[in-house]
Amino acid sequence: MYKWGDLLGETFYIFKDGTLRRKDNNVIIQDFDGNEKNLKAEVTDEIYLFGEISLNTKLLNFLSQKGIIMHVFNYYGFYSGSYCPRETNISGYLLVEQVKSYLDYNRRLDLAKEILLAASYNIYRNLRYYNGRGVDLNEPMQEIRALRKRIDHGNSISEIMGIEGNIRKIYYSTWNDIIKQEINFEKRVKRPPDNMINTLISFVNSLIYTTVLSEIYKTQLNPTISFLHEPGTKRFSLCLDISEIFKPLIGDRMIFSLLNKNQITEDDFEKQSNFLYLKEKGKKKVLMEYDKRLAQTVRHKELGRDVSYRYLIRLECYKLIKYIINEKKYTGFQIWW
Repeated sequence: MYKWGDLLGETFYIFKDGTLRRKDNNVIIQDFDGNEKNLKAEVTDEIYLFGEISLNTKLLNFLSQKGIIMHVFNYYGFYSGSYCPRETNISGYLLVEQVKSYLDYNRRLDLAKEILLAASYNIYRNLRYYNGRGVDLNEPMQEIRALRKRIDHGNSISEIMGIEGNIRKIYYSTWNDIIKQEINFEKRVKRPPDNMINTLISFVNSLIYTTVLSEIYKTQLNPTISFLHEPGTKRFSLCLDISEIFKPLIGDRMIFSLLNKNQITEDDFEKQSNFLYLKEKGKKKVLMEYDKRLAQTVRHKELGRDVSYRYLIRLECYKLIKYIINEKKYTGFQIWW
């Protein structure tokens, strides 16, 4: 049977080359042999394109009507960009207040500190988990505890980001101990990733970024106005802020599991000149596991009900909104289990 991608929940991943078009009230993917697959627009929230796909404005207009976001990745699995439909869930009042919170440096610094305190705590929890399972991580844990205390006393965004950079440096130095496969991971290299771990981090972080963008889109927040990262002209910088909090929980834990269970091995990668990229089968393995992680649930302490990891991201957006409109102090999400 011809395999287009993996439909998991409300996300569709397309790996095959072909044409994406509207047919009646559905989205159709057609390959070069004429085979068609109906993506069923009424149940689709996101489309991820990994193959070379032709499309037209008729389709884009339809995606806008249905509120479907489309994320584009190139052949090597590097994120290229997203098509976001025209915003329908908008609030001029919230936009003004969000800009005010950015322009008020003390409010912005408070938010940035909370984001980094949450992100670094979640990093610490990952180390504590593996320390309790026989990996001696007491020294790096102690160093991270000391650095976290300095975040609260930071006087500028650049200062606390420097502290966060030192925390991540210590954190990444432990990965060779946490991961059982023999991989020479000395430091984080992004452009281009030079080994299996760096390639996985880059790919998974891109997935988290796009998921955060999709969740922000469902709220009234503006994804271009951020607090930790400086707003730019070519990125949704608020996605970077929120991603920092959830990368340890969703991304890093998944990478540890995939490598330690040998679900991902050297055979899933292709080397080209000075960088390494995931083969199609490797990407599919990661995406299958990623969707499982997003659907995983935990009992929420305040709500008193089970919520998915994906919904935790949206709840973080709502918490930011409450802070921006002066309704409630913002406290970044911290792993409690």
